[in-house]
Amino acid sequence: MESKKEIVLHGIAASPGIVFGKAYVFAKQAPRVEEKSIVESEVPLEVERLQNAVDRSEKELQKVLQLTEQKVGSQKAKIFEAQIMILADAVLFGSIRKRVQKELKCAEFAVHREISKYQQLMMNSSDEYMRERAHDVEDVKNRIIRNIQQEKLISRFEPNSIVISEILTPADTVLFSRNEVLAYATDMGGVTSHAALLSRSLNIPSVVGLKEITKQVLTGDSIIVDGYTGNVIIHPAAETIERCIERKKEHEHFDSRLKEIREFTAQTTDGKIVHLSCNIEFSEEAVSVHAQGSTGVGLYRTEGLFLRTENYPSEDEQYSEYRAIVEKAHPHKVIMRTLDIGGDKVVSSSSSEENPFLGWRGIRVLLDMPEVFLTQLRAMLRASAHGEVWIMLPMISGIKEIRQSKEFLEQAKNELREKNIPFDENIKIGAMIEVPSAAIIAGEIAQEVDFLSIGTNDLIQYLLAVDRGNEVVSSLYQEFHPAVIKTIQNIINDAHRAGKPVSMCGEMAGDPVALLLLLGLGLDEFSMTPHILPEIKKIIRSVSFAEAEEIARHVLEMKTEDDIKDFLRVNLHSMVPELLME
Repeated sequence: MESKKEIVLHGIAASPGIVFGKAYVFAKQAPRVEEKSIVESEVPLEVERLQNAVDRSEKELQKVLQLTEQKVGSQKAKIFEAQIMILADAVLFGSIRKRVQKELKCAEFAVHREISKYQQLMMNSSDEYMRERAHDVEDVKNRIIRNIQQEKLISRFEPNSIVISEILTPADTVLFSRNEVLAYATDMGGVTSHAALLSRSLNIPSVVGLKEITKQVLTGDSIIVDGYTGNVIIHPAAETIERCIERKKEHEHFDSRLKEIREFTAQTTDGKIVHLSCNIEFSEEAVSVHAQGSTGVGLYRTEGLFLRTENYPSEDEQYSEYRAIVEKAHPHKVIMRTLDIGGDKVVSSSSSEENPFLGWRGIRVLLDMPEVFLTQLRAMLRASAHGEVWIMLPMISGIKEIRQSKEFLEQAKNELREKNIPFDENIKIGAMIEVPSAAIIAGEIAQEVDFLSIGTNDLIQYLLAVDRGNEVVSSLYQEFHPAVIKTIQNIINDAHRAGKPVSMCGEMAGDPVALLLLLGLGLDEFSMTPHILPEIKKIIRSVSFAEAEEIARHVLEMKTEDDIKDFLRVNLHSMVPELLME
């Protein structure tokens, strides 16, 4: 019998690890919803069908919540608390019942239309994080519809399989782990998705964004998933399997050696010290600050708390969450980013923006909603009494926004002083540089704040006019584009001239290939996904700052992204030969 041709697919590494095994293709179809009209006498029955489905959905999610708590802890299980809260949203389900009663439509159609409205608002967001959260909302919607239609879902299959799917929900990720699943590989999804977060917590290798793997794999096919490189190999040849097994051993050996340096300082061979910190979303992740040997939290995304609550969380709710993070990270600092989601979080909004990428989001929303801003600032200030807190402002485009924000911060301080509530009087405030206008005047902004943080994900999109979520132009999203590198150099130089430190919290900060360049440009702090941090520390401890500066000088003279990337790869491999590179 002729062996099948080996196929290599390239995706996004979402959870580390290398596995070889048999595929199980999970063909989870979205439920079919038809616009079925009903007569008035059927309204009570439809409302009853709706309520029964909501009750059943809640029971299912409570079980998933309990299983998640057992496997990865209560904090990450809050993903499902947020979904359960959607089911308890009286305003939302009041609107759905009104649709059934007034429009005389079946329950599943009313659910689909009403929840899709909010889901679409989130999908239109320019923020990748918000777009990922839209999938969580869709999961709740589909769960209710399936229960209205009384459909059963598969959650058990042959153990020790590699699950292939278009996309996995957080619930799928947890439930499938009961089958001792080896790995996940999906057409869609990103590293910030809740499914990816849970994969990492469950230590299940995962590759996402493979586009069409579900069309190229059949259940039972042999497959390799490489959660380090983002590669998936279908029908691997015997020599490929041998190489995979060997690389797995190399990674395990390399990972064990990385553990040995976790407590060491991120210091170059000629004495330059840089700070390595973590990007987190949940308070439980703050434990990884110590586990991975970092020097704090370089980006705490506060959006998770806002999306887990039915309305805007109160000052006490926010304070409780922020304090937990600060205490877990102590004695290291926590940089808390103020709310950074678009106006689409205002759930009562029924209008969508034509161009949300250039719309009402980040600091623009907060300055227009003083009470929301002041409540969050007071909660952050109160948390600063329990450890070192820095406050970071997102989506800054000019000086006026900085000054207005500082006025709000002073007002929040005064309100706490009047109540004799303690806080850090000298709390630091910084600005995210992710808009080209802010990059151009980074020096002036640096004079107004205590630190700058470069958000490369948005900065690159805005600089190159490329939506990396748009497959037609996503290949033009180039983090090593000469214009991007020169912009980063100018931000760092301008901030240093003002005597202010610069950190980076975008994906580029955790890219080993970019490290030597960023180090050579003088970046003071790298903030990244926790599991990448030990590898970045290893590289820093293996090179000299003088060498990195020389590499940066060469790169600044280069004309194309390909030349820059190749040059950096060659130098990284020659300077850190034990690093496992493709």
